[in-house]
Amino acid sequence: MAKTIYLDHAATTPVRPEVLEAMLPYFSEKFGNPSSVYALARESRKALDQARDTVADILGASAHEIIFTSGGTESDNLAIKGVAFANRDKGNHIITSQLEHHAVLHTCEHLEKFGFRVTYLPVDSYGVVDLNALEKALDDKTILITIMLANNEVGTIQPISAIAEMIRGKGIIFHTDAVQGGGSLDLNVDKLGVDMLSLSGHKFYGPKGTGILYVRRGTKFWPQQHGGGQERNRRAGTENVPGIVGFATALRLAHEHLESYNRHVQRIRDGLINGILPNIERCQLTGHPTDRLPNSASFVFEFVEGESILLNLDMYGIAASSGSACTSGSLEPSHVLKALGIPIQIAHGSLRLTAGIDNTEQDVEQVVSVLPGIIQKLRVMSPLTAQA
Repeated sequence: MAKTIYLDHAATTPVRPEVLEAMLPYFSEKFGNPSSVYALARESRKALDQARDTVADILGASAHEIIFTSGGTESDNLAIKGVAFANRDKGNHIITSQLEHHAVLHTCEHLEKFGFRVTYLPVDSYGVVDLNALEKALDDKTILITIMLANNEVGTIQPISAIAEMIRGKGIIFHTDAVQGGGSLDLNVDKLGVDMLSLSGHKFYGPKGTGILYVRRGTKFWPQQHGGGQERNRRAGTENVPGIVGFATALRLAHEHLESYNRHVQRIRDGLINGILPNIERCQLTGHPTDRLPNSASFVFEFVEGESILLNLDMYGIAASSGSACTSGSLEPSHVLKALGIPIQIAHGSLRLTAGIDNTEQDVEQVVSVLPGIIQKLRVMSPLTAQA
């Protein structure tokens, strides 16, 4: 069977062998409930505490500021709803951006049904949040700003520390969805200047269904699920000890190998960009040309459908994704590409390639060799070409 060229690491990553090895004992011989008191349980509690210390050290935080969750979506919901309802006496205004992940956008839209007012900030053509619009949107009812660290579709990195500096001393809680930046960007919460930060383990070679929410000491928020007193009464439910051990191990390994990883995936990413743009007409790179994730290359191609590109790449053993909602059968293009001002008919022809540890120069050569022919074939078949 031919090798699959996997270029969809923004969607998920395989679990590293070292991570799996660290997790395995906690599925079987070390299975105790960390809330119990006997020796078997204390082994699980010790692993939990060590994992929390590891995550806190990497974020420059204290251990008690880390809440383990089931992933980025839960962390975003916990942060946004938790702050909104706990601080309603101070105001009802939330600021976010038009190109956030749906875990943030849909949560904000849900809160509007409860009387919260949400400002969805515009972005420029590269996907960078408009800081002037942010400054104008601030008012005495603003209680929360939630802006992602890096975009999951086009890879643009946001000026998080500049936003933090802008709102310093205003009493506004600042949350960042750092899910897509985990494993490649500096996550030090003091450098970023954030009060809350979400991460998901499966984006940096950890297990799916694991995540954390960092909450700065003194931040007022309410838990969103109730039951037991786990996670200092902030997130009820028996902790997923194997997953938490895997999350912390994966984050530690990502942190230790950050520079070499970024050098490798950036070389792959640049090879894709430099091999695709000059060789395919009516194609453009989406997202910021330089302030983008080191492993992310995203494009739009005129007169073709993103889903058709993906299916044709799959025939060559290449796994990729589209920034367009075409992959879910919807006629609506990606809200991110729309926010960048890309016309709808062009936004439908999007392709996202995200590199990882195991990608090679040969993978790049294969993509660059087959993609022009795929695009040409699809354009010949496309009724949009005839209308141009």
